[in-house]
Amino acid sequence: MSNLGLRKPTNKIVAAGKPLVMELNVETATNMYPGRLVIKGSNDNDIKVCGAAGISVGWLGYEQVTNAGFMPTDVNTIYAAGAQAPVLYGGGFVVVASLADSNTIVKGDRLVAAANGEVSKAAAAATKAGNTEVKSSATPAPISGTVPEGGIVVGIAMESVTTGAGVSADLMVLSLI
Repeated sequence: MSNLGLRKPTNKIVAAGKPLVMELNVETATNMYPGRLVIKGSNDNDIKVCGAAGISVGWLGYEQVTNAGFMPTDVNTIYAAGAQAPVLYGGGFVVVASLADSNTIVKGDRLVAAANGEVSKAAAAATKAGNTEVKSSATPAPISGTVPEGGIVVGIAMESVTTGAGVSADLMVLSLI
């Protein structure tokens, strides 16, 4: 028996699994393509595209639209401002995301948010000079409330893909958000 692995779906963005879905309002249409990472907009029920190293609330869905009047014609068409759009979250599903330009991804690479809601390879956090090792003590050191350098890991690459300068590509990603 052979394992054919995952296959990119046609005109859909979920390749495997069942994400949780919430419908939110598209605040700004810029780069609001299905499969892009989104963040909270001005209000809790508004979304806009996630920027580099942003903290995303989920992936912009497509085939989960409940009102056909808001659905773009295909996965390569943006949502209009004011549209009700599905946001996928909960992890454990495979989504077809957009890999930012100038990336070489190998299956298994960890991914973070890049500009325009795309993803890129997570870089190792730099060690800061002067950090001290926390020794065992009665009072442990507090955990910093800052985002690690390079952002939050949003997924794991499920295939190997390389993009050139100025060219993005589809990438199947196991969602961790």
